Amino acid sequence: MIQVCLNGPRSAGDGAAVPLSPGAMAESAAGAVAAGAAEVHVHPKTPCGADTLSPRAVAEVVTAIRAVVDVPVGVTTGAWAEPDPGRRVERVRAWTVLPDHASVNWHEPGAELVAAALLERGVGVEAGLWSGTDGPRRFLASPLAPRVLRVLAEVMDTAPATAEESARSLLAELGPAHGISVLLHGEDGGAWPVLGLARRLGLDTRVGLEDVLVLPDGQPALSNAQLVRAARDGADIQWPAPGRRPQSGTGNP
Repeated sequence: MIQVCLNGPRSAGDGAAVPLSPGAMAESAAGAVAAGAAEVHVHPKTPCGADTLSPRAVAEVVTAIRAVVDVPVGVTTGAWAEPDPGRRVERVRAWTVLPDHASVNWHEPGAELVAAALLERGVGVEAGLWSGTDGPRRFLASPLAPRVLRVLAEVMDTAPATAEESARSLLAELGPAHGISVLLHGEDGGAWPVLGLARRLGLDTRVGLEDVLVLPDGQPALSNAQLVRAARDGADIQWPAPGRRPQSGTGNP
């Protein structure tokens, strides 16, 4: 399964291809699903382009995307969108249109409270377990772990030469992870090497302008659909392509 991550915390400064309005997100989602994406992950935005968990923004984005695609739609609950854990829980409980699932970064303060609020509302939880954090350890000890939809194994190593090794270390740290499905992905310079590893291991993965701004050959991606097609069709993704230097994006916070 390939999930498309439409925008992440990126902004207009990362290029015109990054969708920021509900309409642009819906259009981008439609193209990505047509290209082969089976799910959508999106970051609702304020009018100024900042990530937000506000009920109005979540409702507008989820409704707009569902109007054009018939696949699961998920949103972020990242602490950068609402730093106060209590306020984050309040936002989730106030959502008027529920996404199919939402990601919860387990190393962030209040992660279990946010996950519990989502589960209470019937929203699936994607447990974001970032390499280099205590998220995996905390997740494996959590009573909520067996109840999550999947693990998002997020490799934060953006060095092309070492990202695959970091991914293998993260997977080893997770072990059987309560038998839960694992979606493995990387970021920026590590995105394509980690995606290639996920394909070889038969794991779910994701790609999109949140994770990487360039194609495997180092050329700037013109759309999320183009990235999905590259992920779908690449026999064995390598990074960078022979004879090219990678053009790095800005990365996630």
